[in-house]
Amino acid sequence: MILWPCIFKLEGDSELIYLDSERHLKTELDDLIWYKTDWLIDSNGHCFTILAKGGEYIFEAEEKRFSLAAVTQLIQEHEFAKAEMCLTKIQFSSIQQAIESLSQEL
Repeated sequence: MILWPCIFKLEGDSELIYLDSERHLKTELDDLIWYKTDWLIDSNGHCFTILAKGGEYIFEAEEKRFSLAAVTQLIQEHEFAKAEMCLTKIQFSSIQQAIESLSQEL
């Protein structure tokens, strides 16, 4: 089961997309060019791949799980690409808090 909010990580790109709900994800997926190698990372650090089948999206849980340090690293890379924030100031106490920090970008 996916714990929202989540982030969507496109392979080969440091940009992260904050997603507060499955409905929001489906809207983004309809508008994006994405691949099955991209990851949905939930607030527990669980990783999912997404497949499109018959007009529906299927979420497949992967064995990979992101730690707080790994999610923080992704967010640091995301912020570095935007060059708007000092990276050393990016620290979180939980994965959910890390993901929710991106909600301010909406």
